[in-house]
Amino acid sequence: MTTVAGRPAGRSVAARLERLPHSRWHVKVRFLIGAVTFFEAFDQLLAASALPVLMKEWQLTTGQATFAVTAGSIGMLLGALAAGWMGDLIGRVRTVAIGVAVTALASLAVALSTGIELFALFRFVQGLGIGGVVPVAATYINEIARSDRRGRFVLLYEMIFPAGLAAATLVAVWVVPNLGWRAMFVIGALPVLIAAVLPRHVAESPRWLLARGRTEEAERVIARIEAEVASTTPEPLPEPAPGAGEEAPQGQGRLRELFSGRYLRRTAVVSGLWFVAYYVNHGISTWLPSLYTRNFGLDLTTALVYTLLSNVTGLLGTLIVALLVDRIGRRPALVAALGGTTLALATLALTGAVSGGRVALFASCTTFFVYAVNAGLYLYSPELYPTRNRAKGAAFGGLWNRLGVILGPITVGAILGAGGSLTLVFAQLACVAAVGAAIACFAVETKGKTLEELNS
Repeated sequence: MTTVAGRPAGRSVAARLERLPHSRWHVKVRFLIGAVTFFEAFDQLLAASALPVLMKEWQLTTGQATFAVTAGSIGMLLGALAAGWMGDLIGRVRTVAIGVAVTALASLAVALSTGIELFALFRFVQGLGIGGVVPVAATYINEIARSDRRGRFVLLYEMIFPAGLAAATLVAVWVVPNLGWRAMFVIGALPVLIAAVLPRHVAESPRWLLARGRTEEAERVIARIEAEVASTTPEPLPEPAPGAGEEAPQGQGRLRELFSGRYLRRTAVVSGLWFVAYYVNHGISTWLPSLYTRNFGLDLTTALVYTLLSNVTGLLGTLIVALLVDRIGRRPALVAALGGTTLALATLALTGAVSGGRVALFASCTTFFVYAVNAGLYLYSPELYPTRNRAKGAAFGGLWNRLGVILGPITVGAILGAGGSLTLVFAQLACVAAVGAAIACFAVETKGKTLEELNS
């Protein structure tokens, strides 16, 4: 076979990415993008860790506390919409770098807040960055992964997100009681350093470049990636598979394409799954520290340790689904995880939330399953759309997850504020999870197929 500039001639970018063995290049890219995702998750949970202290320091009502929490979520919703458009227009890597910078600088501003109004305003701005970074980063990771190992590759990367959540809680256990809640948000500003170096060390997605008609640039980038992989692997790179399909350059995709043809069903299913998963997740996680301290009289350190336990089990659930998803498929994994979420919440509602320890046990069982769903959706959503619309499709799912993030805590806060029981709180969350399990039965299976095969 002839070569051009050290690469096989006449082979598609997709086929050349598919043939690459796992290498230091993959580790480097996943580490840098993963560091971004880690801090985005860290920053996302800061408000929940600070909330018990803020309620006392600023004498907040339940409504004000809900406002403080949901301001960031509204920002994430709008950030997801903007970033989806930007990711398909200016590129995955540049969009991620901009979002990280916004998140970090806003975190510093939150630390300087003097009241709940400024706190909520800067959390809203911070949310714009968080909401935009995570789905676009997941889109990028999907586009560099091989189809036969994409589930494991992406989900092992996605473990960084629950790790960031767990780290936020773990750091809060010591930092909040000893240094105060503001110190947590100063730590959350550290990723501004990552934003400065990311575009220089992470190449733009060759698939995106090709879809935008930037063929020569795509060729240069894929050749550079191949050279870096070849320099760190003992065996010569295998030949690209013959007949691997490729999307023709089509310029900028349109949002309306997500709601037509084959994509209408995909968008409807994945939107419902995003909403359910994050409604349940944040309906629980946002209020857990406050429930432990206010309803069960636990001290702040114990409350944060119990919350950390839930995040650790969520990390374990993500690991297990990462190891299994390429074998059992996306649809069975989603159905099983949402079914497990329903069972854990229903059991807690039926047996009664009579102690902090019992709530911690079943909340940890819930996060074991629901974190697996959350991570699985970051794998699944980008698989469903063509390159020209992939970031928009993933971010549109992010819009629904933000609606869940907003409405979950609001609903729980409304029940608690009206004097409702914890049994009612967990029963309604179980019902929502059961609806999600039913929706997952209609998911399109994507296991083992290239992104081009799924969207040709």
